[in-house]
Amino acid sequence: MSLLPFKSSHKPQSFDLAGNKALVITTSQATLDKLDPDTGELLEQGVATGVYASEMTEPYYAFLDAGLEVDLASIKGGVIPIEPASLKFPLRTHYDTRFMKDSQAQEKAKQSRCIDDVDFSEYDIIFIAGGWGAAYDLEQSKSLAEKVSAAYARGQIMGSVCHGALGFTGAKKPDGRPLVEGLKITGVTNRQLEKLGITHTPRHPETQLKKFGADYQCSHNKLTDLFANHVTVDDEHKIVSAQNQKGGIEAAEQALLLLEEDRG
Repeated sequence: MSLLPFKSSHKPQSFDLAGNKALVITTSQATLDKLDPDTGELLEQGVATGVYASEMTEPYYAFLDAGLEVDLASIKGGVIPIEPASLKFPLRTHYDTRFMKDSQAQEKAKQSRCIDDVDFSEYDIIFIAGGWGAAYDLEQSKSLAEKVSAAYARGQIMGSVCHGALGFTGAKKPDGRPLVEGLKITGVTNRQLEKLGITHTPRHPETQLKKFGADYQCSHNKLTDLFANHVTVDDEHKIVSAQNQKGGIEAAEQALLLLEEDRG
């Protein structure tokens, strides 16, 4: 593992969970746009963005290496946009390099399934990746909210990394309360967004999670939260989450541990 401070140094664990299935969900938003905060109208189209590569590749390979069948889905389906900088040195991880050499995984990312067409009940783990694009379409997706709500009601194992936590903020508990109310969960901090100078995105995980009553948890680094890492496991609700790009592999493995417990 790389010892660079913005990459994970977590040592992978081994699992044997063949016969199970995982779904990794990403954004479909490909540009870092400026929107009217009141109407959502496009004011200025921004530079290329999308899912942060390792937030998709780390859970994908953690699940695949554990023996699971893994599918990729996105809000609109089709080509998954990937944050260009995240595939370049020094941000690129060895999971990203593996993805870039994996024709099967790349084909899945080019022809991702639209969440509208996915039956979440077919999967043992549902994991939501982050990246800047996720701020534009995860919480805003009615279809994702409905399917995550139903998965929660069924007691399915779910997880997220960074902005992926926004995939839970539109969902509801069976009694109609926000799904994240009282939930132990993490996501990228406002401090990290401010440090990186990208605050014009329409949703911020820390803000939204607190707004809907979550027990938001995080860690801070004296220099920048880009170097911090925190993974939260809410055993009662079967939801795991990672604060930022450093925690994808660890959060995915926590989901696998929950699955292992379920399977006895």
